[in-house]
Amino acid sequence: MRTIFLADAHLVAPTDRNYRLLLQFLHELEGTTETLFIMGDLFDFWLGFPSNPFSQFEAVIGALQSLVQSGCRLVYFEGNHDFHLGIIFRQRLGAEIHTGPAVVKLQGRRLFLCHGDQINRRDHGYRLLRMLLHNRLTAAAVNHVPPSLALRIRNRLQRASRADYQARARRWDYREIIRAFAGAVREQGCDALVTGHFHLAFCEELAGSPFSILSLGDWMEQFTYGEMTDGTLCLRTYA
Repeated sequence: MRTIFLADAHLVAPTDRNYRLLLQFLHELEGTTETLFIMGDLFDFWLGFPSNPFSQFEAVIGALQSLVQSGCRLVYFEGNHDFHLGIIFRQRLGAEIHTGPAVVKLQGRRLFLCHGDQINRRDHGYRLLRMLLHNRLTAAAVNHVPPSLALRIRNRLQRASRADYQARARRWDYREIIRAFAGAVREQGCDALVTGHFHLAFCEELAGSPFSILSLGDWMEQFTYGEMTDGTLCLRTYA
């Protein structure tokens, strides 16, 4: 069976087109998919509170639960909008959770998997923010911070993130940054890089090498995702 990679849906409301299409897509994966790798930012904001304040995402959680019950393995790489995933993903869905990049052997290949937010090492401002949000103290604070305060923080982060992304995209050539990072990953003995975060959709081989680069695009406007079958990675568009 196939393996699916999905990133950057940035879900907000059940009435949004990307939300509705994702529910449809997840149900279509049942019985045909060995593993679903969610490569971060499935939600525009998620913190794993003990009591879930994000009731607008219950339909997605239910679809993921149904997919898991069909026999699909669920692996979640935290993004920069969804982290400290909490008991829903660990207990209810039984997801395997990665807080950072990982090397995974899959279908005879060694894949370097990551959300991608740590690839651009020159973005010092973001790297500092990530360190603050992803550390253990922040994770522990989730159990004590009222969800209402977290939702106010979410609104501020969302506004800043949208403005910063446009500025960063003008400042840096993300495609070349990904390619340069892929070269370093290849030297570590990996056969491929799969990344999200940049909202760039492309699948190619690194120049002069059979090393594959799969940049997943997004499930906001492009509705792209990755698929691996018999050791071959490819980029698909859901239509």
